[in-house]
Amino acid sequence: MKKMRFLGVLLGLLLCATAIHAATKPDMAQRKRYKEGPGLIFRLYLKDKNHSPYSLEHPTRFLSRRSLDRRNRQHLPLDSTDLPVSPHYLRDIASDEVVVIGQSRWQNTVLVKVKDSTFIHQLDQLPCVKGHKLVWQAPDSVDVTAQRVKYHDQFDDHDKLPDELYGRSSDQIRAIQGHRLHDISMRGEGMMIAVIDGGFRNVDRIPAFQRADIRGCKDFVYPPSPTVYAETDHGTKVLSTMVINEPFYFIGTAPRSAYWLLRSEDQQTEQEVEEDYWTMAAEFADSVGCDLINSSLGYNEYDRSAMNHQLWQLDGHTAFVSQSASLLADKGIILINSAGNTGMGPWKKITVPADADNILTVGAVTPDAPHRIAPFSSIGPSQDGRVKPDIVAVGAPTFLVNGRGVISQDMGTSFAAPIVCGLTACLWQAMPEKTAKEIIELIRQTGNNREHPDNIYGYGLPNFWRAYMLGKRRNVE
Repeated sequence: MKKMRFLGVLLGLLLCATAIHAATKPDMAQRKRYKEGPGLIFRLYLKDKNHSPYSLEHPTRFLSRRSLDRRNRQHLPLDSTDLPVSPHYLRDIASDEVVVIGQSRWQNTVLVKVKDSTFIHQLDQLPCVKGHKLVWQAPDSVDVTAQRVKYHDQFDDHDKLPDELYGRSSDQIRAIQGHRLHDISMRGEGMMIAVIDGGFRNVDRIPAFQRADIRGCKDFVYPPSPTVYAETDHGTKVLSTMVINEPFYFIGTAPRSAYWLLRSEDQQTEQEVEEDYWTMAAEFADSVGCDLINSSLGYNEYDRSAMNHQLWQLDGHTAFVSQSASLLADKGIILINSAGNTGMGPWKKITVPADADNILTVGAVTPDAPHRIAPFSSIGPSQDGRVKPDIVAVGAPTFLVNGRGVISQDMGTSFAAPIVCGLTACLWQAMPEKTAKEIIELIRQTGNNREHPDNIYGYGLPNFWRAYMLGKRRNVE
């Protein structure tokens, strides 16, 4: 009977696979002309950070007290990557024809938009500019994205499970022993999580989200959306797996954490500039003091093939976004990133930034024991031989709350990652003396595949209660 049930699940996964994307692209029913007209976005690489009013001796000018406290707690020094881009250089770069639309202090880069490539040759002559790369080109037409939809004021009665406190989310939390952390009041209190995604449709309106401690939202895409709450509901679904707290209907993995909602994904096109937007979002999360980042995003193919990544680049230090992601643990932040949904396609491997160093890359498994890997879940290893994914969680399918305020199911490593992210916040709440790298390693070493980690399951399904017990025992020793 179990074999037949698994075959049924597998058939369902195969039927759904064509609808699963590595990132967050919307349904593509029709297209429209791109209203912004022609233009190019270049990434400028700067030579240094000279002529700047900022210094490491006065970090409160560019980092919040919470951010500095996080680093001090982990004994992590500041370095030159923490200094903002030189304002003097920004003034040199900007003009009527050159619009500065973003910058990265970690990478010391600037994003500029110009009408055509003639302007970039002028910028190359500036003493502060080391080089450039084209990361976006205006398309002729774009996909028509869905608008806000009506939402439900309350969950359906049939979603209530009177005998199960966790309601529909029970299996996905219990599979990794997250409920046992909740039982000892570890629900993410005092932790701050940034969710980097493509949009959070109706999170500001759906009643089930109104109990959440949402500190704010910010859009890093150019041009920005009028509101991130009108964009895709991919981020809504991701957030729901952590933040919803409706007993007997649905309880997320970290309902008492604080959240920042950050948009880096452009629904209209898929181009390399989104790696810059992601980096800007991660830097913002650092600056406001976030402890963890959930990123259910991944990149390997773009609308323009010249921007595509190659398998040899999956070393955590080649792709722009992976370079940024690999810095996070050294700044005291834990990144949980989806592995990608390319397992059934020609690429098969993890997408960037899932290849980054010192992060938790999460693959997807089925909800029922023995928790088989989802066929779409991207595989490893990284190009330099590291185990990827790091771990797996329920993502085939996952129960969640969508942009209509309805409890539903969806497929993807996108939804396995936040289950892990929320419980990682709970674990870190219980042992705040641990560093980001120590928490990451603790979780890996509780996986049910830890004795023989592989390129499909990684270290396997983690056991967060075992991680808690192991961590506390080390403290005693």
